Amino acid sequence: MNDPRFWLVVPAAGIGQRMQADCPKQYLRIHNRFLLDITLSRMLEHDLFAGCMVPLHSEDRWWPETEASTDRRVATCEGGRERADSVLLALKALAGQARPDDWVLVHDVARPCLSSADLLRLAEQLKDDPVGGLLAAPVTDTLKIAGVGREGIEVRGTQDRSQLWRALTPQMFRFELLRKALERAERAGRVVTDEASAIEMAGHTPRIVEGRPDNIKVTLPADLSMAAFILGQLEAERQVVTKERE
Repeated sequence: MNDPRFWLVVPAAGIGQRMQADCPKQYLRIHNRFLLDITLSRMLEHDLFAGCMVPLHSEDRWWPETEASTDRRVATCEGGRERADSVLLALKALAGQARPDDWVLVHDVARPCLSSADLLRLAEQLKDDPVGGLLAAPVTDTLKIAGVGREGIEVRGTQDRSQLWRALTPQMFRFELLRKALERAERAGRVVTDEASAIEMAGHTPRIVEGRPDNIKVTLPADLSMAAFILGQLEAERQVVTKERE
């Protein structure tokens, strides 16, 4: 039997309303490159993936201007209204190529700061797992339970954070298992905020692989400068490692 292959899915059909920009956030620029191009190039620099599928909005007019649009490893399909819809459409588009036991890594287009070490560790630690899992980071902030009172929002308690983790991406699951889990959630009308939640709804237990907390998601305008700083740090780390190997 052939070893399972790895496929990359990067949903890019969102319109990024919270960015208050004149284009979707994946087409905002850091160092004069589209956020989408930075994310895809950092993922695809590794000889890991058999192919990549990017679901796009039906009225996307920026894609032809991207570096990725000329990359033969990258294919596109029409995305859906929600993230889960886009991922399911991407899986259906890959159905003729991917085998049931192949791996699918779903990564947020707005997470350009994924470290190479985290990506490779995720693939290595989960490659023999029957289900899969995700990168996540332990919650370190104190969490408050709040409610609306007479004078505004009030603290109602403090949440125990000892078992809480922030879900990151990529999230990595078996192709057929993820497809069926998303289809089941869709039929049931259940809200799916990430792939792991769909897998959980289907009765499976995803594994957690600890990732770096600086794998941030660009959501607000201020996040762009933070992402640019982190990318600079990652590049500096890469140069140090390269020199040590020489």
